[in-house]
Amino acid sequence: MTKGRKTTLDERQEIVAYCLEHDSEYKLAAEHFNVSYAQVYQWVKKYEEKGKIGLQDKRGKRKQDDELSEIEKLQRENSLLKHRLELQERENILLKKVKEIERRRYSPKGNKKENT
Repeated sequence: MTKGRKTTLDERQEIVAYCLEHDSEYKLAAEHFNVSYAQVYQWVKKYEEKGKIGLQDKRGKRKQDDELSEIEKLQRENSLLKHRLELQERENILLKKVKEIERRRYSPKGNKKENT
């Protein structure tokens, strides 16, 4: 089995074209271009379903705002607002603690309550 190697979009297109020209001989294409059989099969399958766009490497990339549906845009905005709210709540808790520490630090020492 051939170890995977990095390929560019142009290489993937060339491999798919070669495979399709040779009656979908995945093994022949894999050996010729030094890539795995399974990878050639996946590239051909994606090419047949989505065309050249299917061969693009989309790992780790988010959709652009203009590519999102209305629901996806709202979900992204909702997630952002929840995150901001959580940060604001944490900040409020921290400010309350700081205020309490300052109040204790600067209060007169004679005002302590006695246990009775």
